[in-house]
Amino acid sequence: MTGSVTRLAAAATALAITLTMAACSGGQPEGGGSGGETKKDEGAAAPEAPQPPQLIGDGSTAFTGAQPNQPTVSKLAPGETPPQFVVFSWDGAGEDGNQLFSHFRQVAKDHDAHMTYFLSGVYVLPEDQRHEYQPPGRSAGASDIGYLRDENIAATLEQLRGAWMDGSEIGTHYNGHFCGPGGVGSWSPEDWISETEQAKWMVKNWKTTTGWEEMEPLPFDYEDEMVGGRTPCLEGRDALMAAAPELGMRYDSSGNGTQVWPQQENGIWDIPLQQVPMPGRAFETLAMDYNFMVNQSGPTSGDPANHPQWEAQMRDGLLQAFQRAHDGNRAPLIIGNHFNSWNGGIYMNAVEDVIKDVCPREDVECVSFRQLVDWLDAQDPEVLDQLRTLGVGEAPAGGWEQFLAANAPEDAAREEDAAPVE
Repeated sequence: MTGSVTRLAAAATALAITLTMAACSGGQPEGGGSGGETKKDEGAAAPEAPQPPQLIGDGSTAFTGAQPNQPTVSKLAPGETPPQFVVFSWDGAGEDGNQLFSHFRQVAKDHDAHMTYFLSGVYVLPEDQRHEYQPPGRSAGASDIGYLRDENIAATLEQLRGAWMDGSEIGTHYNGHFCGPGGVGSWSPEDWISETEQAKWMVKNWKTTTGWEEMEPLPFDYEDEMVGGRTPCLEGRDALMAAAPELGMRYDSSGNGTQVWPQQENGIWDIPLQQVPMPGRAFETLAMDYNFMVNQSGPTSGDPANHPQWEAQMRDGLLQAFQRAHDGNRAPLIIGNHFNSWNGGIYMNAVEDVIKDVCPREDVECVSFRQLVDWLDAQDPEVLDQLRTLGVGEAPAGGWEQFLAANAPEDAAREEDAAPVE
């Protein structure tokens, strides 16, 4: 087990990385995308200057003011075409030796995108402190995913800090990743409350559990930042949704759905992963790297000779899903991933190709889940109800202007009629 001396050395290394990154970037990371309709608006207001951190608890987290690099959100005007939203999300979200967290942060900044990183709480808890985790129905410290080495905990904290400053979101993938019989699918709402509160505790108390007192805090209050997540293996959703209002959740992405506009359940936005084409096959699969792999090589990697074909199959399937939404009902496209090297890293290559292709497009908004629900909350309910009448790939008859103008709220129509002529 790595001791406190190694932990302090790792912390010092991470601090040096922070200073180096700041020096190279010349300050704050550049803004990426926007969550609504002003992503490419050069006239947008400049972000507020960062505030001095106000430490929370043991100093693991801090209030630093409003999150930088956020979009301006407004409701659709009558007859306006909705943006094509795309959400790229990452389950687990730890930085290991493959450095995929930091890699995709840079990809996002380079291609006008924000993302959601679903953190597994045990990724910031040292293994010799595992007894602090009390998973429902399991012994203290039990976890079906491994604890990270100290240097990887420090690197993960560094990436979480940077991702939030980029404008992306830190959600939750909960903690121990218990799937199958006796796992999260059997949990009660009370079990989910315990699991979620522990996920928050691990993020809010990493200085206590690591001993890295001099390390820079995370620049957000996780009580406010964590407003949604995805359950392990997409299991246990019903009990979680019963607990979600008490936990302050605004959305959940643990469901299995199709490419239609999301709706609320018990006041929580239900934004599931979606069935997308699997080119060359007679069925669709969920828009997640793991699901493509299972349908190609099974639950483990397969023959390398098939890698180019499988990579193209995932890339083309996601692009086909994008195109049918873009040309059809404009439903947000929801894509899930893991930082992995399955089948030689082909799924990472496919996802990166899709990001580079779609996110810079003028009428596309690559956003986090939080930014998406901010936009949804800003819309007139009547307009969202009308959008939900469109099926997968179904374009509005008569075009968007006729479709949404005819269903604009009466007060909006009166305001438009009363507007002075210029």
